[in-house]
Amino acid sequence: MPAFVYILASGRHGTLYVGATGDLARRLDQHRSGAVPGFTRDHRVTRLVHYELYDNVLEARARERTLKGWRRDWKISLIEQANPEWSDLTTTLI
Repeated sequence: MPAFVYILASGRHGTLYVGATGDLARRLDQHRSGAVPGFTRDHRVTRLVHYELYDNVLEARARERTLKGWRRDWKISLIEQANPEWSDLTTTLI
């Protein structure tokens, strides 16, 4: 079953959050509605600025752990390679 790794931001060069999920649209709805207490709700981190698709959840979780271990400037570089304007990529999921 396919899975995603994603990076949310509060804004350009703002607070970042890295996560993994099997249903990105559903998970984004949870983050945006504040349905789940935690970091993204507390820091208003809701803009999808980067995502990657993987064949299965094991690959996605491995990549998530790798990205969480990266320095902040490396994550910013990754985002800006494909999304230099830090646009919300939610519309690309359709």
